Amino acid sequence: MTTKLRSGFWRQSLLIAGLFAIALLALNFLIFDTGIVAVVLLSGFYQGMLFFLVAAGMSIVFGLLDVLNLAQGSFFMLGAYVGFAIYNALPEGTPITVRFVAALVGAVVFGGVLGAGVEIALLRPLYVRPIFQIVLTFGLATAITELVRGIYGPSGLVPVEPPAALNTTIAVMRGQFETYRLFIIAVGLVLMIGISLLLQRTRLGIIIRAGVQDSQMVEALGINVRRVFTLVFALGTAVAALGGMTAAPFLGAYPAMGEQFLLTAIIVIVIGGMSSFEGTAIAALLVGLTRATVEQISLQYLNTPILASISILVFMVVVLLVRPTGLFGREA
Repeated sequence: MTTKLRSGFWRQSLLIAGLFAIALLALNFLIFDTGIVAVVLLSGFYQGMLFFLVAAGMSIVFGLLDVLNLAQGSFFMLGAYVGFAIYNALPEGTPITVRFVAALVGAVVFGGVLGAGVEIALLRPLYVRPIFQIVLTFGLATAITELVRGIYGPSGLVPVEPPAALNTTIAVMRGQFETYRLFIIAVGLVLMIGISLLLQRTRLGIIIRAGVQDSQMVEALGINVRRVFTLVFALGTAVAALGGMTAAPFLGAYPAMGEQFLLTAIIVIVIGGMSSFEGTAIAALLVGLTRATVEQISLQYLNTPILASISILVFMVVVLLVRPTGLFGREA
């Protein structure tokens, strides 16, 4: 695709996404008062960032390695459980902030190391067999979920206490909003910008993209492409594990959380475009805003909570009718 065509494609994609965002904003201001709109928008960003933390790694792995990792939700869930274990394993009297930071770092390291092991031991022989990849990652997800359920039981763990600075609320117009949700939004934004810069502006990002397009050429330059692919997969699983531990003080941890977030992550990736990281980021925000808006409509007028889940499926169908490859996806 030439630079001119690529620029036109991006403008058209951003226009479609922007029109949908404007329509959501207009609907909010039409139905709710200003105070409620502010809370709905923040809630939408919070939900969008949670979805992004699961979908981001999945999008990276699929876009760069052409592997649909159906175990991504399980890495998200494992991040929460590993974080809990580290949080509670530290000696009594350890400050909550230290526990929290250690749990975050430990979850990321665990997710990255486990992801690297999975790529080396299980996925590497299957890069030319996409159906086998799907079966393998689905089986891995099932095994991880059942293992966690067997160890911790089906009921899950209650949320851990976050640092005091993140365990308060702030006034938003006439409503209240938890500062921890703002922390999740901040984490998502930092990752969104950081990963995008890594892939587009660094030497490592250039090597990764070149290795995907022509691995033999990159190998001829003396670069170990297999090691690069392992790094990409480990990055994807580490981001998912970070997302799980980030969500733990708010959602707790339970075996089914991986399956629940995986489904939404797939919807986000399909809406954004299967091979587009930037599309996934934008789609996650749109899905979060859609869900938050419909949740508030249901709470205020209809008392039908399931509409929030249905709404993002309807959103996906509408997007695919308008653009079958997703908002930022390109024809193969």
